Amino acid sequence: MGCGWREHPEGRNESGEVIERKHALKNHSFSKMDDVSLVTPRPQWGRRAIIFMAVLLIIKTLHFLVANPRFEWDVVAEFLTSKVVLDGLGVSIVLTIFGMALGTVLGTILALMKLGSFKAGRYMAEFYTWLFRGTPLLIQLLFWYNLAYLVPNIEIGLPFSQPWASWDTNVVITPFIAAVLGLALNEAAYMAEIMRAGIQSVDSGQLDAARSLGFRPAQAFFRIVLPQAMRFVLPPAGSQVIGMLKGTSLVSVIAMTDLLFSVQTIYNRTFKVVPMLMVAVIWYLAVFTLLTVIQRKMEAHFSRGHGAATSQPPMER
Repeated sequence: MGCGWREHPEGRNESGEVIERKHALKNHSFSKMDDVSLVTPRPQWGRRAIIFMAVLLIIKTLHFLVANPRFEWDVVAEFLTSKVVLDGLGVSIVLTIFGMALGTVLGTILALMKLGSFKAGRYMAEFYTWLFRGTPLLIQLLFWYNLAYLVPNIEIGLPFSQPWASWDTNVVITPFIAAVLGLALNEAAYMAEIMRAGIQSVDSGQLDAARSLGFRPAQAFFRIVLPQAMRFVLPPAGSQVIGMLKGTSLVSVIAMTDLLFSVQTIYNRTFKVVPMLMVAVIWYLAVFTLLTVIQRKMEAHFSRGHGAATSQPPMER
């Protein structure tokens, strides 16, 4: 009556049946664990097939590069360190440095204008990025190279009065100046967005704390905000440097003797087109590798104290 259990037709009480079910479930779970421990992992044939095909492709590519006599590796070795090629490489590196430095400075100014409270400044910065990101770099280079057609003389003075000083545009805007202007002004439009995103990634409380400690706005930006933003800015900025290096090949259309223009000059004379192109490829890859190493070291420097585990692959954390 008040015992808390009742008989079933088979003569077994409900509590006993529950206990038996628990024991059965427990025994079943142990048997499953034993089964799992006895199961051997199946060979991953798909992954092995992909690795095999990749190795086969690499071997085939290396054989094609080494065994194909039309690459003329002896010609490549002859001109790889020639003075003309090295001079062109130096011009490409100098253009990359100047273009990236000026583009970063101007891009930072544009980013601050976008984030500022001055509405006219925001509109000007937005118009700049719209204009230079929306037109091809090659057109911009040609425009600056032919600036003398629109402005025969560069003058300084007040409007509607005699100029204080005047220079011939063809003398001022040399191919080198036109190349630096085209590369730097184009790069500034992209760096403006990168710097804006990096600055916005820093907690606004950092700036408030700096102001409470008596920092001036410029001091707070350069000593507090910018160092913290750099770890977000460096990865895309590094990609922009590499893109700038490859973009210098476009300056050959305005008679700049960069690396590509130099090898073109040689193969137009010797008709060794493929070997000279391989010379350019080798040097571009060498500089790219060096820039990648520098980028990794700078990223590691600015990421100190922000979690070293983030540099490890997800499976190793």
